[in-house]
Amino acid sequence: MRALLSRAIQIDPSFHVALGLIVIFGMAEIFFATSYYVGRARTARISAQAVAPTVARSAAPSVSSQAPAPAPVQPAVSQQAAVPAASPSLVDQLLREGIELRDRGDTTNAIDRLEEALDSEPNNATVLAEIAKTYDLMQLYDRANEMWRRLQEMGPSAGAAYELADQRLKLGVPAPETADAGIANSSAGAAEPKDVGGTREGSVMGITQVKTTETPDPDAETSLALQFGIKKQPGVTIDHMKVKILVEFYDTVGDKDIKLTDADVNYEWLTPKHDWTDTNPEVLSVKYVRPKTGGASSESSLVEAAAMARPGRKARAAKGSAADGARRKYLGYIVRVYYNDELQAVQAEPSRLLQLFPPSKITPGQ
Repeated sequence: MRALLSRAIQIDPSFHVALGLIVIFGMAEIFFATSYYVGRARTARISAQAVAPTVARSAAPSVSSQAPAPAPVQPAVSQQAAVPAASPSLVDQLLREGIELRDRGDTTNAIDRLEEALDSEPNNATVLAEIAKTYDLMQLYDRANEMWRRLQEMGPSAGAAYELADQRLKLGVPAPETADAGIANSSAGAAEPKDVGGTREGSVMGITQVKTTETPDPDAETSLALQFGIKKQPGVTIDHMKVKILVEFYDTVGDKDIKLTDADVNYEWLTPKHDWTDTNPEVLSVKYVRPKTGGASSESSLVEAAAMARPGRKARAAKGSAADGARRKYLGYIVRVYYNDELQAVQAEPSRLLQLFPPSKITPGQ
């Protein structure tokens, strides 16, 4: 029995070997499992750390590239839009008002506006030229020449105004008896306004609504009508018997000389009373007709070709005919308005006729 028990508890050496191998394999499995999970955790942490900066770096440029983009565009658009909407300068506004007043015959207020514009810009060539033109129309030639000289001294930088000033000063203002062909030739090519006129300072009457219309006539070489209004100043009572309107048409003779026309001239009032009690302005139409054929007449008879309109009298015709062998051609007109034998207003087309034939300050023949 003792022998059997001792034999039973004796351990086989192979058991120890197997047990050791099992322990070794178990420890190895635990080691590898631990290494695996630790490696995965480290990889995940490294990936998370690497991804975060990348996302931050990629997001930052997108914000900076989009947000500032509209900033420079908005001011640029607003500035461009503001340019057309900009109001005209004070000088431009005064210049426009001065010209409008002069066109209406109010030369006194026109000068005030233009002088105010000149105070703001003393070297504005356009303003200087308009002041000079206005003084010319008022027959204040000394003041006009002062402005023309200032433009001439500015030189070519004044542009077209310099050329006009240079020509105006060379031409000068001729006396009535010397205003003939020689001077006309020197001014024939001048660039000038189509219609020029003005109302004298202190006048009670003026000229407005001037229009020239040419009408076809098979029997006439030239047939046209000059229509214009004669207005009174506000608050003025007019004695129509003291009103005289003188209309003179002028021709070029042989494309060289300028002389009073010898064509047929007559006038017609288009308003019924022409006494300035119910209507203001009163409208007058003066017709110029040059027949295709005509005889000769003396030079003195040309004065009869001017139409003198007296309100309250019937229309009359002033007839003339070709007084020169050279061919005549219509050039333009001068309209003068007199009240109580004093010149009130004058209108001319082209403007050089006022320089060639300055109007008398009193009614002709007085």
